[in-house]
Amino acid sequence: MNYSDRLHKAIPGGAHTYSRGDDQYPSNAPPILARGKGAYVWDADGKRYLDYGMGLRAVTLGYANEAVNAAAIAEIEKGNNLTRASLTELEAAEKMLSLFPWADQVKFAKNGSIVTTAAVKLARAFTGRTHVAVPAEQPFFTYDDWFIGTTPMDKGIPAENKALSLKFKYNDIASLEKLFAENPGKIACVMLEPATSVSPCSVLCANMLEPKSCAGCANKSANFLHQVKALCHTHGAVFVLDEMITGFRWDLHGAMKVYDVEPDLATFGKGMANGFALAALIGKKEIMELGGIREAGAERVFLISTTHGSEMSAFGAFNKTVDLYKELQVTDHLWNYGRRLIEGLNAVAKEAGVADQFIAHGFGCSPYYTTKDKDGQVSLAFRTLWSQEMIKEGVLMPWVALSLAHGDAELDQTLSAARKALKVYAAALQDGVEKHLVGAVIKPVFRKSN
Repeated sequence: MNYSDRLHKAIPGGAHTYSRGDDQYPSNAPPILARGKGAYVWDADGKRYLDYGMGLRAVTLGYANEAVNAAAIAEIEKGNNLTRASLTELEAAEKMLSLFPWADQVKFAKNGSIVTTAAVKLARAFTGRTHVAVPAEQPFFTYDDWFIGTTPMDKGIPAENKALSLKFKYNDIASLEKLFAENPGKIACVMLEPATSVSPCSVLCANMLEPKSCAGCANKSANFLHQVKALCHTHGAVFVLDEMITGFRWDLHGAMKVYDVEPDLATFGKGMANGFALAALIGKKEIMELGGIREAGAERVFLISTTHGSEMSAFGAFNKTVDLYKELQVTDHLWNYGRRLIEGLNAVAKEAGVADQFIAHGFGCSPYYTTKDKDGQVSLAFRTLWSQEMIKEGVLMPWVALSLAHGDAELDQTLSAARKALKVYAAALQDGVEKHLVGAVIKPVFRKSN
């Protein structure tokens, strides 16, 4: 029995995250990985790949960073999970809050879904309202019912739960105004990522390759995040920023610093502990304290309570990761490398004559690429072909997540592989992608049927 069959026999979906599943990769992708170091991963046969998945964007320093590992191991030697709160836990909490002076309290957990749902619970408790609004364009906030019920994968979720979640258009404040008008006194919170592949101020800051700050900008009110915040507060709703991806990439202090906006609540996860399991909910005391125990006579809110939420190894990893961010100027490196990667990929695409079909774009610190067919339509078949051909050259690029470990040698290897891959892409545009693609086309995670 091969690795794929063994995985699917033991695990529904073959992995513990859908984006790691077989249907997300071309047929020549390694079915299982054995280890990672720096910017590289190795499969079970010892073949090395330059990796741009980086633990689903959770690894920002590089795999198996020695200093982070040592800090985590030192905490394991202390017992790792104690009966009461640990000194390391307190240090991590105070360090997190030092990064975000507007926030008064923090609650840690082991994954992002827990803290985003906790934010919704607090917003509902704080406002006495039921509904949640999220952007239609942003693909994932939690595996919990309140969000998954809005996707095609809604089987098993009660209709009454789905009805409480509303969708608006990112960068279209009128669409959110419409939701508030149609649901007066019902919306508890608006939750959104500060940015994904587009800027919240795309008209004024169209060039996203270099970090820009809204601080001091005379046109700051035109930034969509500032518009959303103002609208939330006008209507008495809680303003929540989900910084799972943007946090620890746009800036050590989050994309909220870049865009000079302070939310009521914010969530973090992926980049904060270099792959160790840690997520965080931070916010203002009047909301966060609803989950506390010191206000005599106050009605209790069961916020987050997890046995492994106090695991010291993850806190040690977080504390060291923050120190290294400051020492090594990690986010500066991400912006610089990503800008060079975007420019390089687009130059190679132009050389291959496919600049209109393969486009590298997004932010310097978080690049994206879009694949199109000869008619200019976004194509999963061509995305699969691109990934297939890059894997042939030893580059695993299901998406683009950067780390401190990506350097000049890695950039050269990537562009060399892209040059070969895009020659095949060009040929496929002429004689059909099916003649070059081996195996099935990758599929969207959120689809009704397998």
